[in-house]
Amino acid sequence: MRPGECCVFGAAIRLVLWCLLPFCDVGVLADQSRDAAPIFVYCSVADERSIHLLSFDAASGRAAKRDSIRTPGEPAALTSSADGRYLFASMRDTGQLCSFGIEPATGRLTLISTVEAGADPAQITLDRTGRYLFAAYYVAAKVSVHRVESDGRISERPVQEIPTAEKAHAVVPDPSNRLVFVPHTGPNRIYQFRFEVLAGRLLPGLPKFLQCPDQTGPRHLAWHPRLPIAYVDNEQGNSVTVYTLRGSSLVAGETLSTIPDDFRGQNSTAEIRVHPDGQHLFVSNRGANSLAVFRISGSGDQLSLLEQVACEPVPRCFDIVPGGRYLLLAGEASGNLQVFEIGGVRGFLQEVDKLQVGPRLWWVHAVQPGVTGR
Repeated sequence: MRPGECCVFGAAIRLVLWCLLPFCDVGVLADQSRDAAPIFVYCSVADERSIHLLSFDAASGRAAKRDSIRTPGEPAALTSSADGRYLFASMRDTGQLCSFGIEPATGRLTLISTVEAGADPAQITLDRTGRYLFAAYYVAAKVSVHRVESDGRISERPVQEIPTAEKAHAVVPDPSNRLVFVPHTGPNRIYQFRFEVLAGRLLPGLPKFLQCPDQTGPRHLAWHPRLPIAYVDNEQGNSVTVYTLRGSSLVAGETLSTIPDDFRGQNSTAEIRVHPDGQHLFVSNRGANSLAVFRISGSGDQLSLLEQVACEPVPRCFDIVPGGRYLLLAGEASGNLQVFEIGGVRGFLQEVDKLQVGPRLWWVHAVQPGVTGR
C-alpha cells in the first residue's frame, strides 16, 4: 500500500467509526475513568424553588445531601452537557430556562444564565453536539431551539420557535442528531422534525407527525443505545410502544401494558429509560406507584415483562447513574429519593437506600464531570 493510500484508508476507517458511534454504547468507552470521577445527583424541589445537590457513593449506592441553590422559579426538567460541566433546568411556573456551571470537585452550582422562554417548559434536551438546547412546552404548545455558548450561556433569543399542539411533553434527538421527535400527550401525536445542525434549525418531517390512537398520550421517548429503535411510554394508555426508525420516520410496533395485572385504580405513566446494556427498559407508573421492568430482545423490537417493583408514590422521574449499576427514583408525593441497585440477586431491582430530599420532588439527574458519553 502506497503512503497516500494508507492515509486515505485510515481516514475512511475513522469516518465509518464516526458514523457508527451514535448507535454504539459509548458509556463502555468511558468505563476506565468512571471509578475515579465523583458522581453528583441533582434534584428539582419545586415547592422550595431550589435544586439540591447530593453526593453519591458508587460502591454502596448511598446518597447524602451536600448543598442547594435557589432558582428563579419552580425547577422541573434537568439535563447536562456530555462532559458534566453544565446543568440546564426548566422553570415550569415562570416559563424560564436556566443554565448552571458545575464545579468539578464539589458539584456545586453557579447560575450562569436565565432566559424567558414560554409557558410551562415540560422537558429540555441538548442536541448531540451540546450547542443547542431544545425545549417542549406543555401550555405554550410549541418547541424551541436556543443556542448554547461555549461558556454554558443560553442565548437570550431562541434560534427558532415552532408551534405544534397542546401538551408537548418531550423533545428528543435521534442518535445521529439528524432527527428530532416531540411526543404530545394531548392530541396523541409524535411530531417529527429534521434537524439542520449547522444552522440549529428544525424542519418539518415527512409525515409532519404520527397520529396515535385516542387515549394513548405519548409522553417520553428513549432510544436503544445501539439500534435505530425508540420506546415511548403512553401516559393515558398505561403502556409502552416500540418504534423502529425507517428513513426519517418512526414506525409503530408492539405495545405492552406497564401496570400490574391486578391493579384497579387511576394510573398514568411518567418516565422511561433504557439501560446502557440495551437489554432492559424501565417505565414508571403514577397511581400504581411501580416501576415496570422489561427485557429487550436482541433485535430490540420485542419486549417481555421481567418484574413490577413497588416504589415511592408518584414517581414522576427517575435516572440511571453513569456506569449503569444504580437507578435513582424521585417520589413527587413523598419527597423521597429512592436508590435501587440494578441486577440484584433477589430481583432485578433491589432498594439499597432512601433519602428525604424535599417537598414536590420533580426531577433527579446524575452527573459525572469529566466522563463523557453519558
